[in-house]
Amino acid sequence: MRSSAQPQNGGENYPIHHPNFHSTVSLRKLRRFNYLILLFRIAAFSSSLASLVFMLSSSRSSIPSSPRWYRFDAFRLVVGANAIVAIYSLFEMVASVWEISRGATLFSEVLQVWFDFGHDQVFAYLLLSADSAGTALARVLKGMDTCTEWSAFCIETDIAISLGFVGFLFLGFSSVLSGFRVACFVIKGSRFHL
Repeated sequence: MRSSAQPQNGGENYPIHHPNFHSTVSLRKLRRFNYLILLFRIAAFSSSLASLVFMLSSSRSSIPSSPRWYRFDAFRLVVGANAIVAIYSLFEMVASVWEISRGATLFSEVLQVWFDFGHDQVFAYLLLSADSAGTALARVLKGMDTCTEWSAFCIETDIAISLGFVGFLFLGFSSVLSGFRVACFVIKGSRFHL
């Protein structure tokens, strides 16, 4: 009986290629890429949550005639969009930590890359449209007597809308990175670019 170490049929021994093998340099690049995505997700979560808190706290006056965010449709949209983005970003932070710690995605790879990219796009545009509507309403309120009488309300809603735009930027950066993952998956069959 021949041992498996000897060439068979007069052939040569060829090294076995492992398709999932990555060098330590490649693994460090992947880890940095995953940490960068996690950083953008944390920033999107933080700014959306801060925007939500500022908008909710803008109507803390005890005077019944004072303006309240829930009396304006655009401000209700800002609150809803920031709440949705904060929850989504929290889920994606958990998924990123899972991927960094376990080396595998939460869902199957094909589902995960398309889920991330699609939801990043949808929620980024949701946040952009909500904050644009809030900006338009804030400009209208500044033209009226509302902001002269209730300047604290207007300042807090302006801060909330600005933080929402910051959340949009970070979600947009996350979308670019998840789009890069989709492109790598389509070209190479894996979310890894190496």
